[in-house]
Amino acid sequence: MAKKKGTIYVCQECGHSTAKWVGKCPECNEWNTFEEEAQLIVKGSKLLVNSENNGAPQKVKDIGAENYSRVHTGIDEFDRVVGGGIIRGSLVLIGGEPGVGKSTILTSIIGTLAIVTNDKVLYTSGEESLGQVAERARRLGVESDNFFIYHETNWQNILEEIKKIRPKFLVLDSIQTTISNEISSGPGTVSQIREVTYELMNYVKAHDITCFVIGHITKEGSIAGPKILEHMVDTVIYFEGDQFGHYRVLRAIKNRFGNTNEVGIFEMGDAGLKEVANPAQFFLDERPEDSFGRSLCCIIEGSRSLFVEIQALVVENNGGYPRRTTQGVDSNRLSMIIAVIEKYFGISISLNDVYVNVVGGMKLQTRESDLAIIASLLSSFRESPICDSTVFIGEVGLTGEVRSVPQMEMRLKELAQLKYKRVVTSKKTAYQFAGKLPIEVIGVRTAKEIETYID
Repeated sequence: MAKKKGTIYVCQECGHSTAKWVGKCPECNEWNTFEEEAQLIVKGSKLLVNSENNGAPQKVKDIGAENYSRVHTGIDEFDRVVGGGIIRGSLVLIGGEPGVGKSTILTSIIGTLAIVTNDKVLYTSGEESLGQVAERARRLGVESDNFFIYHETNWQNILEEIKKIRPKFLVLDSIQTTISNEISSGPGTVSQIREVTYELMNYVKAHDITCFVIGHITKEGSIAGPKILEHMVDTVIYFEGDQFGHYRVLRAIKNRFGNTNEVGIFEMGDAGLKEVANPAQFFLDERPEDSFGRSLCCIIEGSRSLFVEIQALVVENNGGYPRRTTQGVDSNRLSMIIAVIEKYFGISISLNDVYVNVVGGMKLQTRESDLAIIASLLSSFRESPICDSTVFIGEVGLTGEVRSVPQMEMRLKELAQLKYKRVVTSKKTAYQFAGKLPIEVIGVRTAKEIETYID
């Protein structure tokens, strides 16, 4: 399919190619990312995906809705993320840090599918031996005559085994270690990843095979390889967390068969990943009483409310540039919040070292936690604790105003059910929900007004 013709230089970050080596990529502006690869001419490539109508364009009203066949994996948190179950014939890309549990959860998923559907499944590993994969499967309680394990990195050999076994579910671990004989460049290069993914996509779509692909991530946290890799697959899922923490968050970045708002929450144990079915207060364990520098916030992830604890530590800087360290919070957002405190609270906090952490490894993507971050910083700076039954929800602007956030009714109902006494939020929200729920809703116009609720 592909023939070599000379060499080109390809950026390993974005896939941009040039005839000569350059130090800085003109597309993504990264330095020293170009590597020499074989130039390819693709002949006769034809998408093998089945199609009912490849003729003339049709009117939208004449096209009926497609009914996708979903298969439940037996792991409810995973099914929630992908939209209610795996679509047969879909291509799913899963990325995450080393040791986060990608191989563990996929071993459990396809092991369950082998039993529930009675279909053959194939786990192809290019990084682990047969014994290592088998030992993990036994530890997870996965034992089935339909479960096949294959150790190989050559795509042509993998394809031959797929044709022999004819599995309905396939795992490729990982795409960066799989190479094609058609490409002369090394494993993990842009050309190899593009070629292998293209051939894999064509085959699994044509033969209705559900395929899971594991991808490595870069130091910036994105899946390694060109962005075309994410465009070609149906679903892209990130495993958030690290190998040293207990909690894992499964988040869909792209999903052609469902929304990308849902998350799945897991806890790592001795027997692998254990799903957390009711995680409303899961991240609030082991809270010391009467401690300062901590506040509570309610965030929305998909269709569920989660309560997170935000911790802050403000200490005197003894010389040099003040440090800003964050875990789970965007560092640029923290700098803006510190500037707001400095301007409107009359506190010289910017000269101190500031540390902010979201307990449990959660990463806050939205801005409803601004008010809670300010409360934690003030509590630490003044060494004054905040009542455990108080929750702070609101976005703070650069003029110090407190803005309302969406889906407040869902949050307030959850707060009332869990017996929290009061929530501090925007004036608009307080006016809208005052007296409607068994919880005190306190509205503030500016962030400075929350000083009253810090003991």
